[in-house]
Amino acid sequence: MTAYNVLIMGASYGSLLAVKLLFAGHKVKLVCLPAEAEAINTDGARVRLPVKGRKELVEIDSRKLPGSLSADGPGAVKPADYDLVGLAMQEPQYRSGGVRELLDAVARARVPCMSIMNMPPLPYLKRIPGLATDALKSCYTDATVWQNFDPALVTLCSPDPQAFRPPEEKVNVLQVTLPTNFKVARFESDEHTAMLRQMQAEIEAIRYDAGDGKVELPVKLKVHDSIFVPLAKWAMLLTGNYRCVQKDAARSIKEAVHTDIEASRAVYEWVRALCVKLGAAPDDLVPFEKYAGAAQGLVRPSSAARALFAGAPNIERVDRLVQSIAAQVGMRNPVVDETVALVDARLAVNRKAAA
Repeated sequence: MTAYNVLIMGASYGSLLAVKLLFAGHKVKLVCLPAEAEAINTDGARVRLPVKGRKELVEIDSRKLPGSLSADGPGAVKPADYDLVGLAMQEPQYRSGGVRELLDAVARARVPCMSIMNMPPLPYLKRIPGLATDALKSCYTDATVWQNFDPALVTLCSPDPQAFRPPEEKVNVLQVTLPTNFKVARFESDEHTAMLRQMQAEIEAIRYDAGDGKVELPVKLKVHDSIFVPLAKWAMLLTGNYRCVQKDAARSIKEAVHTDIEASRAVYEWVRALCVKLGAAPDDLVPFEKYAGAAQGLVRPSSAARALFAGAPNIERVDRLVQSIAAQVGMRNPVVDETVALVDARLAVNRKAAA
């Protein structure tokens, strides 16, 4: 098996994928903030996972795995040294100084990129037949950061697992709350897709000695031929994550979904219908009942809602993106329109306060 050199931009979700790759002996570099890089280089990354049949979380220490992990700032990295780049930052972060230049260097080096963002990179949307992507640029914090990418070299990995950094812990600790799978679409080329399939098989085979015997770890990488499979996340985001945003406060994802289950079902099915209209097969998508069941355990507001009520002037706007794509095919939904308006209003408050 080939040992790959992988660059991941973003240390939060990035460390979850990184730890999986380290089990298979790959070499991973995380690009992150100085305090994160120092903590990871000194103490490794720590990822805590719930495992079926066990009461306590299982903690993985990256330093004890076969592969090697290091972290650095964006200016210290040469993209041409890597076989694969993971994009695991929030979309607004890619326009920040240093990160923007590194992202552009990745595009120019023509290294295959796997996005682990909720907001699909603009070049990935160009792989969807018939979509007018120029009309979607305003949904991005700064769409120009994507202009030099070849769509054939960009794929999307749906970040379905839910994870957070426990506030009382060091910045190198990530705790997984919903251990679902990363679902990635194939690249256009068979060669680049073969790299993903190798990683899928390696992650599938992991058995971890938790001290009292070997256990199978959750959160797999699943490679799909359909480019629409990662879009299954859209219905979840529009039904739960963005509907956490209320006029004056954030509510939990569980409340957003279950306070009015029929309203939630209607939004979810509307987004599913949009994905099918774009070309998805119903089997590419996740049934509402499965999502509603998972949402019962999501007792915190979404990261987007938390960021908004912490004063963020920009967040990922999948809500606006889905609304804009739907308009291209003549679809509208009043609940989605209301959600977009609520997010717009809160961003306006935050921007005014920051001015």
